Order: sequence, then C-alpha cells, then structure tokens
Amino acid sequence: MRNYDETRAVVTGGAGFLGSHLCERLLEQGAHVTCLDNLFTGRKQNIEHLFSNPNFEFVQHDVTNPIYLQADEIYNLACPASPVHYQLDPVHTTKTCVLGALNVLGLAKRMKARVLHASTSEVYGDPLVHPQVESYWGHVNPNGIRSCYDEGKRCAETFFFDYHRQHQIPIKVVRIFNTYGPRMHPNDGRVVSNFIVQALRNEPITIYGDGSQTRAFCYVDDLIEGFLRFMKTPDDFTGPVNLGNPVEFTIKQLALRVLELTGSSSNLIFEPLPADDPQQRRPDISLAQAELSWQPNVKLDQGLISTINYFSELLELPAACRPSLTDGAAFQAQQAARGL
Repeated sequence: MRNYDETRAVVTGGAGFLGSHLCERLLEQGAHVTCLDNLFTGRKQNIEHLFSNPNFEFVQHDVTNPIYLQADEIYNLACPASPVHYQLDPVHTTKTCVLGALNVLGLAKRMKARVLHASTSEVYGDPLVHPQVESYWGHVNPNGIRSCYDEGKRCAETFFFDYHRQHQIPIKVVRIFNTYGPRMHPNDGRVVSNFIVQALRNEPITIYGDGSQTRAFCYVDDLIEGFLRFMKTPDDFTGPVNLGNPVEFTIKQLALRVLELTGSSSNLIFEPLPADDPQQRRPDISLAQAELSWQPNVKLDQGLISTINYFSELLELPAACRPSLTDGAAFQAQQAARGL
C-alpha cells in the first residue's frame, strides 16, 4: 500500500458535514485530496480553511455525472443524509445513490483504486432485530417517503458488491449510524442539530412521537477514525461494517440533556411521529471492534458541548451568512431546467 504522502484521495461529498472532517484528516496524514461536491447540502464554508493547503483541491461536480480524476483511494460520501434534505428532491436523491455509485465505481475500475462507500443504518429500515448486526437484511418500506434514501443506499451496496465480485474492485462498505458534531447543517432536521438550535434560541424543543424511540449517537471524530482504519484493511475484507456508538438513549433523554448543557429555558412539545421513522436504532459494533480495533471514545456530553459551541458561534453570525434549507435551490433549478 502507498504511503499517505503519495496517495491521491478523492472525497465525494467532501464539502459536507462528514466529508469536510474526512478531508482534514486525510490532509493531516499527507494525502493529496480532491474534494468533489455539488454544494446541494455541502458548503464551501466547511472547507474554506483548507484552500490554502497545496495538497487540497475543490471541484464542484455532481456524482450523477461521470468522474474523470486521478485517484488511488476514493471515499464516496455524496448524498443528502437527513430526511429534510433528501426528501426535497427524492428523485435526485435516488439518482445520487445509484448513478453516483456507478460513476464512483467506474472511476475506481479505471484507476484501479480502492473505494470506501458510505452506506447507512437506514438500510435496516425500522428494524425487527436489535441491536442491528451486519447480517440482518432489514425491514424497509420500498415505496415510502424515506425510500429514495433507504432503497437508494441498498441498491448502491448491491452495485459495490457486484463490482467487487465481477471486476475485483477493492471495496469497503461502511454502514453509518447517527453521527453528530460541528458543521452539521442547522436546518437539516436531524435530532441533535434540531434540539441544539431550538435550545440556543429558547424555542420549544420538538419531539416527534412520545420520545421513547431510541438512537445511539457517535461523534464525528470517532466515525472518521473508523473510516481511515477500514480503508487500511486488506482487500479481502470488504464489510459491510457498522460504525456507530452502541450506547443507546431515548430521544427524550437527549432533549433533556441538551436543555441542561445549554441552560435553555425551552420547553418540550410533542408532534406526531413521521412515517416509517424507526423505533429503535443501535449498532452491534463487534465486527468493527474485531477487525478495525475500533470503538467510539467521545462521550455524549463531551461531543454535545463541542457541537453546542459550534452552533452557538454559527447563530451569532448575520442571518445572510448562515446556511439555509434552500442552499441547494440554484442546483435544483438547474436540474429542473434540464428536465432531470
């Protein structure tokens, strides 16, 4: 395997929440990094501190179109990951998952590059097995409002494993569970960002359902460490591998913890649970522990404090400088004009 100071790494979705942190870590290890992003949910502000690094390049590009770059390693993170964002344009979300996978795999095949694919715990749907193990096939609605993402990611996994079997592409498939930290989009509708932003504004904390549904929250630094360890494993270890924090909390417990850490005067309000929202979500990380010697180290309070500090600074910026839900509106208009 190449030393990192010789590695050409391509990160799709590299201006997003996870992608920007990954670009940082790869640069720290001496890699030459090309960040691809169409800026639908990614933001240049997430990566602008990297522009002065001679080993960093940003290319505005949509992965539904072919990719022609030099690469030794590819990290495929391109896709809106929150329901609010991926449901804005569900057709394009499916295209990003499926056509994006094909274009990334085409690049990997041409360049003989190894590729890590960011799949998701959503492939398990509303699980009937708890905690979720990689051998579980899932319980997924194929035609619901979340299907563009859930089934898109399931189909992408199919392509990755078929390319591996048919073309011997060295793949790494990671299933990401709930992850949080600085650079989350403040309007992405995910529970950690929702609660923190509402608490900092002293607005009511919105809980969907009765708050008894559970999630397990992994801090972004721990997740990125898992990516890097996985990519260094031998070619015959493909995954899929769950990466997430196995410590489970109810949504109401999370809300109360955010209230305490922010000192907010917000109260809790309860709204109907969205369709197909999973009741339980917690990873079995035995495989990651055994094969990657990986487990999360950042405790929830520590990660929440870091994330609260990020959002506190972000909300102090003038409104025009903050990200909005319509950041990708220009891109959507362009797609519509092309009939896509």
